[in-house]
Amino acid sequence: MANTTSRPGSPKLRTAPFLFLLATLSAAPVGDLQAFETADPFATGALVPPRPALSLDAPEPARRPCRPPSADAVYGLIDVVDLALCQNPATREVWSFARLQAAGVGIAQSDFLPALDGRLAANRVRASGQSNTQKSGSLTLSWLLFDFGARSANLEIARQLLSAASATLDSTVQNVFLSAVQAYYNAQAARAAVDAARESEKASRESLSAAEVRYRVGSGTPADRLQAQTAWSQATLTRLRAEGVLRNTLGRLANVMGLDADRPLPLDDIPAATPDAGFERDVAALIDEARARRPDLKAAEAELKAARSGIDYARAAGLPTLSLAAGPKWEDLGGVSANASSIGLTLNLPIFSGFSTTYNVRAAEARSDVQAARVDNVRLQVALDVWEAYQSLSTAGQTIRTSADLLASAEHSERVALGRYKAGVGNILDVLNAQSALAGARLQRIQAMLDWYVSRAALARAIGALDGKSLFSLGDGRKAQTP
Repeated sequence: MANTTSRPGSPKLRTAPFLFLLATLSAAPVGDLQAFETADPFATGALVPPRPALSLDAPEPARRPCRPPSADAVYGLIDVVDLALCQNPATREVWSFARLQAAGVGIAQSDFLPALDGRLAANRVRASGQSNTQKSGSLTLSWLLFDFGARSANLEIARQLLSAASATLDSTVQNVFLSAVQAYYNAQAARAAVDAARESEKASRESLSAAEVRYRVGSGTPADRLQAQTAWSQATLTRLRAEGVLRNTLGRLANVMGLDADRPLPLDDIPAATPDAGFERDVAALIDEARARRPDLKAAEAELKAARSGIDYARAAGLPTLSLAAGPKWEDLGGVSANASSIGLTLNLPIFSGFSTTYNVRAAEARSDVQAARVDNVRLQVALDVWEAYQSLSTAGQTIRTSADLLASAEHSERVALGRYKAGVGNILDVLNAQSALAGARLQRIQAMLDWYVSRAALARAIGALDGKSLFSLGDGRKAQTP
């Protein structure tokens, strides 16, 4: 092996520090770049909330959330909500934003550590017909030792913004949850409306047949036959419109689930609504519970804390700082090399900044006041949301009971009117009016069922309690059976 240190003036010896520094700075990025990118020395990954997915304590112990549906799947409410939480772009967006804020906490924590920077330079200088190569290298350690709390305030801002992002994630998840419930029951109501329209069309066709029989035997008039024909045509149009509404609601349901609107969505049957007293409590108690649970209020309060920490940061930014700097330096100027090292403290004393610190503090105080007003506004909105959702659920429960009586009465009236007409003692107008009333009663019954299901979910959302457990009280009978 050749001896590279035999002559003090050897070019290899003079460039040794340069090569050593180059190897030191280049080896780590080449070998450990991916490790640096995936490392998490501050454990900020543990601060990121879980990815949105439907959590069920029971039944289905072997159930895997966010699993893709099979080609022949029949969708129940649990399936719809599960896919909506997993695939809706809104939930992915806010979860990614929470990850961004968690990384911001790591960035704020990194300000407390020293920084190590390397510098290499090589220049070729030509003067008076001669050229020389100048090379230099340095390694600098810099460490901010004291800053009157600016870094601590910045870290607190990052932590509170992460708390706000996590609460916003919870709020968005509940909003998507409610949208999925609403879309599901809208589709179920549209499907039931199609069935009701077909029943009405069938009844109108029966009335037309009865009118034609009476017309042929001479006991009916042409006017009766034409009126029955008109009613049957109107019932057919109503059925066609209901089928169009069903297709649109299924498209909106697929959209909420993060699927293309043309995706076929066969829906499971739902049980009849059974109003209970689960939420029949004092409204004031519900409002207090909502203010303790609502994630959007928690997000606003966290943003207020961040804004208040911003005041401390603005004040500390205008105060002195004390820093440490140290490191070696090497230069080679056309064959003459020199090595040096330095260590020292730097005290930075801001004397006059054109009143920027003053106005930065005022701006931070104003932002804090703005956010405090937003918190009060959200608190009032929470109370209003609970009040309206509670009243809607109460009304929906009463409407279900009344609509059941209305439907039973309308069905009996239609049977009597049609029987009388077939017996030749009634007229066609009584039959058509009874059938029209029955069609209206069916639609009101469907709407009452929809309103109750959606109002119950809306109240749970208003309280901040809309989660997987809520589904078992929202009508997914197929999935609610315990194994």
